Amino acid sequence: MARILVQATLPHSRPRTHEFERVNGRFTLHMNAPPSVGLPYGSYPRLALAWLSTEAVRTRSRELELGPTFSSFMYKLSLTPVTGKRGTTSRLRDQLHRLFSTTIRCSYTDQDKGQAAGVGYTIAHKHQLWWSPRDPNQQPLWSSVVVLSTEFYDELVGHAVPIDLRALKALKSSPLALDIYSWLTYRMSYLRKPCLIPWEALKAQFGAAYGRPRDFKRKFLRHLRDVLHVYPGARLCERPAGLFLQPSRTHLPRRSLSDLKAGETGRGAASRERGTNSPGRSAPHRRRNC
Repeated sequence: MARILVQATLPHSRPRTHEFERVNGRFTLHMNAPPSVGLPYGSYPRLALAWLSTEAVRTRSRELELGPTFSSFMYKLSLTPVTGKRGTTSRLRDQLHRLFSTTIRCSYTDQDKGQAAGVGYTIAHKHQLWWSPRDPNQQPLWSSVVVLSTEFYDELVGHAVPIDLRALKALKSSPLALDIYSWLTYRMSYLRKPCLIPWEALKAQFGAAYGRPRDFKRKFLRHLRDVLHVYPGARLCERPAGLFLQPSRTHLPRRSLSDLKAGETGRGAASRERGTNSPGRSAPHRRRNC
């Protein structure tokens, strides 16, 4: 997964406008979509981004074929094709179109030092989705492909965050849980000493739209429990002032990126890592003590 989309994430629910902003300390993610298309939101674009990122790192290519049929691509995301206006096929195709049509700008600002930097790009330079949501098993005349933008591809291969696609599939019912998992395995990949992250900072990063701080905290902790079921090696606990993190093994070690670049899937790399649990057979959650 691209680091910038782990530090600050997509909307969880449908935005009321075609602009969106997420803040993580000095880092800001700003998204803008054509009003006629709208912004991506929810679990589907997150699952798609995870698959696209994994494929781009594995194949070392900006051009990615999504699959011969819509059904085949959906199975890669662990989604069941359901037709109809509110079915999974229509919803996923809509979210892919939103994702590939959105412009993203990332900025870093340190007012104390007078420093500022930024970069803007789109996820896709070009996308062609020839599938029919009404007949997901039909094979179209042309392949459905995505060509990642040069900027996004360079960011991805240069600063990829190793994640386990199986974990994302296990957490797919909640965009907040997906974000917590990706962020947590990223933080643990470089955390060298214990740190306390205030609830206010977590709310700004993950749930600015959740209303009162106590409402966000309750929801965050509920989904954190789900994340710890698939990532039981994360050492952390709740404190009144925030979330206390202690150095832990990241869920998918960084050296697995070398395996992906050599053509191995995340499943094979993860299964060889001693101590890495399959999301479907992880140890039961236990209360974390600090």
